[in-house]
Amino acid sequence: MVFLKTRSEINKISEAGKIVAEVLALVGEMVKPGVSTFELDQAADKLIGSYPNCRAAFKGYGGFPSTLCTSVNEEVVHGIPRNDRILNRGDLISIDVGVFRKGYFADAAATFSVGKPTGQQIRLMDCARRALAAGIEQVVDNNRVGDIGAAVQKVARKENFSVVRDLVGHGIGQNLHEDPQVPNFGTPRRGYLLKEGLVLAVEPMINEGTHEVRTLADNWTVVTADGKLSVHFEHTVAIGPNGPEILTN
Repeated sequence: MVFLKTRSEINKISEAGKIVAEVLALVGEMVKPGVSTFELDQAADKLIGSYPNCRAAFKGYGGFPSTLCTSVNEEVVHGIPRNDRILNRGDLISIDVGVFRKGYFADAAATFSVGKPTGQQIRLMDCARRALAAGIEQVVDNNRVGDIGAAVQKVARKENFSVVRDLVGHGIGQNLHEDPQVPNFGTPRRGYLLKEGLVLAVEPMINEGTHEVRTLADNWTVVTADGKLSVHFEHTVAIGPNGPEILTN
């Protein structure tokens, strides 16, 4: 079921979204060679816990053990932070975080380079950022979900990168995952009709090689099937009276 939000509800999601953005800024500054993904997770958990009526959205969700998803290099999403997962110069790390506050969720992700990125890494991250921006531009009243996916896919294809098809964005609000699903591919003017008050998590996952993925034995970590790089950027976005409103900036 799709739930349209009132302005009051969107404001509450935005409150959670500001904390999400603060967490990403904090851990992004911590990303450097020699840091473990567990250290990033601890810092995020401490910051979220410093706010009243606030908790990490992912911890315990479906049995997930951590506050952050930390996905390195060929890992697409849902990487589990570990003490022995040490960041090395030249790595890319995608960090996904959600916050639940005062009854509402917000969710965002970003990819960071460990040290100076290569030209190819810059191309891949820049493509994903532009794909996210293109998708967000389509989050307006009377567009359709297919308009979002088609815009994301167009940017990726132009750079000869691929979009993950097995994982999608989603509605968000009182639940972390709500309808409608928001694929990063599609056909313009097809799919669910967007209306003012809808809040979506738009999240392109862009792969250097094939779009195909597989899940590791931990039953969480999703990796590219060919072992090539993947990056992930995400914002929680509301459809307002004047167009898209990014709630996790």
